[in-house]
Amino acid sequence: MGSDRAGSDVAQGGDSGEGRSGGIRRTLALLDRPLLTGFLVTVGVLGALVLGAAIGSISTIVVSIVLAMFLALGLDPIVRFFQRRRVHRGAAIAIVFGGFLLLAAGFVVFVLPPIVGQVGQLVRSASLAVAEISTSAWFAQLGADAQATVTAVLDAGADWLSDPATIGAIGGGAWAVGVGIVTAITSTFIVVALTLYFLAALDDIKEAFYALAPARSRPRLRDMTERITSSVGHALIGSVILSSFNAVAVFILHVVIGLPFAALMTAVAFVLTLIPLFGSVIFWILGSAVALFSSPTQALIFAIAYLIYIQLESYVISPRVMNRAISVPAALVLIGALVGGTLMGVIGVLVALPIMASILLIIREIVVPRQNTKV
Repeated sequence: MGSDRAGSDVAQGGDSGEGRSGGIRRTLALLDRPLLTGFLVTVGVLGALVLGAAIGSISTIVVSIVLAMFLALGLDPIVRFFQRRRVHRGAAIAIVFGGFLLLAAGFVVFVLPPIVGQVGQLVRSASLAVAEISTSAWFAQLGADAQATVTAVLDAGADWLSDPATIGAIGGGAWAVGVGIVTAITSTFIVVALTLYFLAALDDIKEAFYALAPARSRPRLRDMTERITSSVGHALIGSVILSSFNAVAVFILHVVIGLPFAALMTAVAFVLTLIPLFGSVIFWILGSAVALFSSPTQALIFAIAYLIYIQLESYVISPRVMNRAISVPAALVLIGALVGGTLMGVIGVLVALPIMASILLIIREIVVPRQNTKV
């Protein structure tokens, strides 16, 4: 029996040796025919380029699908909230989408018109502020060289705006904005339809995903998937809640301090603070700069008050709102936001935190325990 095993090992070794030698001979044969090798390499490169172009052409569709899936995961905890109160899932989905449509209609009717009007007011205020710089008190206190520098910068800006090439670029940009608005409206309908479908079929999608794994691995896969989807849903809901608190705080500060553009800055605050960890800091700088158009004193008061709110949000509000989401180190949040913004723009920045949380959970629950068993 030992001799048979040894003979089989020798045979296997011989087979593997023959396989390796055969592979080497085939490689050398290709190298002896450079035209054929070059043709195969060229075909491979062209195939990769065609595949990359195809993926790029459907990038908008891919982004819509990813966004719809994340929205479905974000709305699923709300739907399950109604289900726990013995509401059928279809009725719960209808309630959630009905509430969303009411909020969207209220925004279009009551919030959007003041925002559009205040955008025009902000542009006019900025133009007047630039025109009045040369007659302002702080400009008079500058030295002659500093005044000349400021005047040169303003003149260069005026010349740039009056340049026909700039006007043409602005016109093209306006056309691009118009096309972008139409595309955004179309994409919105697609995302809403996909979100509704994913939300209705989320349980079936999960079961189909579990069926792809071996039977022995399905319980662990089910547990991990439920934890990841729950964490993603609560992270998205928590981000929206924090952004809503932030927008309300900005509106109250503008009303109390007497700053203009309250509706516009409230909307900007809501959008910017959806960016995890750094959105509040970005708006703090932007909001303080816009407040300077009113007065330096009001801008300083706003900067101090909003900085206090950022600390309150970071240490009091956020831990309570995001307590069911996986905590992610700040460095990983920054890396995820940069990578997501590069790949998918604003959408990538918004979904960076849930994706990083999911990857971190997989590493903690699967990769690290497996590595610990290797001694």
